[in-house]
Amino acid sequence: MSMVTLKTLQTSTRVRMQMSNIIIYTKENCPFCVKAKEFFSQKNELYTEMKLGEDLTREDFMSIFPEVRTVPFIIINGEKVGGYDRLVEYYSRPDQQFLAE
Repeated sequence: MSMVTLKTLQTSTRVRMQMSNIIIYTKENCPFCVKAKEFFSQKNELYTEMKLGEDLTREDFMSIFPEVRTVPFIIINGEKVGGYDRLVEYYSRPDQQFLAE
């Protein structure tokens, strides 16, 4: 499988954001990635998963998000939420409405 170019990846990410309000960047053997996906599944939230090593290279990920060093990395409605702990905080905010509602 060939990796996509950075420009193609950025375009693909924009298209995926239009299709799904949630994007999770993950990798294999990542327990917090699994927890994040389970979190959304329990809330009946649809998400798009972008897997490092399959959908994009680690280098491409770091080019797009130079400040991010870990996965999962979660984006909701275009807002960079962060990892699993930040996801839980995001959903516990009093002003946060669940996306599925």
